[in-house]
Amino acid sequence: MSEEEEKKQQNIDKELEKEAPSEESQAKSHGEILKEQICEGQEVYKRSTSSILLSSLTAGLEIGFSYLLMCSMFYYYTGKMPEEGLFKILAFVYPLGFILVVLGQSILFTEQTSLLTLPVLNRQRDLKSLLRLWGLVILGNLIGGYLIGMVLIWIGPKLGIFDHETIRAIGEHVAHYESWVIVVSAILAGWMMGLLSWLITSSKDTISRIVIIFIITATMAFTGLHHSIIGNIEIFTAMIVGSEVTFPEYLRVQSLALLGNAIGGAFFVALLKYRAFVFNVKDY
Repeated sequence: MSEEEEKKQQNIDKELEKEAPSEESQAKSHGEILKEQICEGQEVYKRSTSSILLSSLTAGLEIGFSYLLMCSMFYYYTGKMPEEGLFKILAFVYPLGFILVVLGQSILFTEQTSLLTLPVLNRQRDLKSLLRLWGLVILGNLIGGYLIGMVLIWIGPKLGIFDHETIRAIGEHVAHYESWVIVVSAILAGWMMGLLSWLITSSKDTISRIVIIFIITATMAFTGLHHSIIGNIEIFTAMIVGSEVTFPEYLRVQSLALLGNAIGGAFFVALLKYRAFVFNVKDY
């Protein structure tokens, strides 16, 4: 880092230090939210590898409760309304897993993408450590998704709450899009999840946080945006029970969804929010 860049970074850090906690009745400022986000991101970096893997695996498991409700609702209303309508009403139950994960503070890749990028932008961490952490979180989320997916494939038909045809219908609905559509859809989903993290930090009570999570994730479900973690369960289970979703198709959809989600959270939230603050710093 050059002397000029170091001076600029010192100015940014000084401005962040000035951001004192707001009064209970006042909304948090942009700088205050940014400061908290950077601190939260730093705390994740300080955690051990085993702690990160276990927390992210837990998130992958917990997000499965959204899928459980989605399959149950889809199965219950099948034949009672058009299939396109079925996919729309799933938006009402889709948020459950996200509420469990976010309020329970498990590490979900899409919710943490922008959060983990901010310490890198603030020069407290490097790109290598970011990519390593992303890799650990994605691994834990995917493994958790595989485990809960296998359980739900078995328990759903046993309880009579959904069948394998339901699993196929949901998985094929997620996977049948062209690659470029999935990427753009995933970018929008990653953008919204990054905003979710930002808004959660801005809120000061549990009820408002639940409302934020519900609005954002229900919007994602209603519009059919591709979320790489719950989408992993949707297409993985469809592949396992036998459907048009083959293994190469699973890899295509999952990799594109991960890429799009990462871009959406890191660029459209972390970078833009950070630069908006930087441009407001005096003498920068």
